[in-house]
Amino acid sequence: ENDGYNQLAEVSFNVTDTTAPVITLKGQQSVTINAGENYTDAGATARDNVDGNISKSIVVIGVVDPSRPGVYTLIYTVKDKSGNAAAIVARSVRVVDKVAPVLTLKGPQSITINAGENYEDAGATAHDNVDGDISKSIETLGTVDANKPGTYKVSYYVKDRSGNYAAAVVRTVTVVDNVPPVITLKGQPSITINAGENYADAGATAHDNV
Repeated sequence: ENDGYNQLAEVSFNVTDTTAPVITLKGQQSVTINAGENYTDAGATARDNVDGNISKSIVVIGVVDPSRPGVYTLIYTVKDKSGNAAAIVARSVRVVDKVAPVLTLKGPQSITINAGENYEDAGATAHDNVDGDISKSIETLGTVDANKPGTYKVSYYVKDRSGNYAAAVVRTVTVVDNVPPVITLKGQPSITINAGENYADAGATAHDNV
């Protein structure tokens, strides 16, 4: 029976968001750049079924050092307002060094010295776009015998940490002998003997700088 009273029932609904947002990379998933180039990441976008576009909430973990060759990983994460975390996405950035160092001779490329002189090579310097001054890594091939006339080649080689070899440079050293030998008499330069006496010449010595 209707007792004259209307009873109203309240029903409450608790709506929960359990759907995670989705991250989409912008650009390539794998990127290769040359060492020394500027790197600007293309970033990513994120969309949630409830919150919509939440790209500004993306957190990027990792950094890229374009001055140092290597492989870098950038990880993108994001959560919606309900705390649902998106599946992480990652980008791989490879920094490569394909530029060879540069060798520069110190002193002239061609030298002429007199035999017997002391010879000290002036050496060379080496600079790399990534490693900087690598002069201490220079290797030389060839020697100069300053006591023996002839033409000698001294070659210089160097490579950077990435294994790039510089174009070799060569110095030419010519050892010449322009000094005549010296003769020295043994005995007196002027001798007087009597006719009929035996004469045995004392001879002489000769010395050359080479």
